[in-house]
Amino acid sequence: MKSQILYSHRNEGGTPGKAPLEPWTPSVIADGRFFAPLTKPVNIYVLRHGQSEGNATGTFQGKLDFTLDERGREQAKAAASWLAGQSIDTIVASPQKRAAETAGFIASACGIEEIRFLGSLVEVDVGVFAGLTWESSKVRYPHVFEEFQYRSWDAVPEAESSEELYQRAIASWAAIRDLAEKGAEKICCVSHGGLIQWLMRSTFGATSWLPLIPTSNCGISRFDIEPTTRGKPAFIQWGMINFKAPGSGKEAKPVF
Repeated sequence: MKSQILYSHRNEGGTPGKAPLEPWTPSVIADGRFFAPLTKPVNIYVLRHGQSEGNATGTFQGKLDFTLDERGREQAKAAASWLAGQSIDTIVASPQKRAAETAGFIASACGIEEIRFLGSLVEVDVGVFAGLTWESSKVRYPHVFEEFQYRSWDAVPEAESSEELYQRAIASWAAIRDLAEKGAEKICCVSHGGLIQWLMRSTFGATSWLPLIPTSNCGISRFDIEPTTRGKPAFIQWGMINFKAPGSGKEAKPVF
């Protein structure tokens, strides 16, 4: 199976995340105007990876590279079987193991030889929470955790800011739009719970952390793009949110 890196996200390592004291306004929105260059309908299936070993233990994973566990592999197979019936012609994915492995099952089921790995689709850098469980984070960083629940990753030292995550989401949509301009019509995008929040938010121009949008392991959301008059804003909609393919099993509480 051939792979290709289309976008490389540079992690700034130990640079502390800074909580913005004032609201910010996005310069770009992944709205109908953003997709105006497209000339034919496109369906984009946005999929969170299957349950990983980190998910199973309630661990904040972020950039840590956990693999799928047995349950996650079964979820990925079920999602792949369903997606095979949707005529998927292109797969883009985060290069992290849990997403890449999920994408591999989908590629096999859909008869696709090449997965395009996008560095912009990697999971949120969760800063000092990385490697900690939800409960241990509360104990070790009680004030930070409380702020995190209300203010997003902006409150977490060394984590990515909301603005950085929004910009990554836009970069991901731009790469997907480019593929659609080159002929892709049924695109599967495999990413992570945290980044998918921002993929969705960026289509509304929303910059707030809450409310969260359901993103189960192997939950599938479909983004539909319908061109109108050439060069005019496209009609866009989220036609499906967090669909679970038959055989995916019961979902546990998501952890990033």
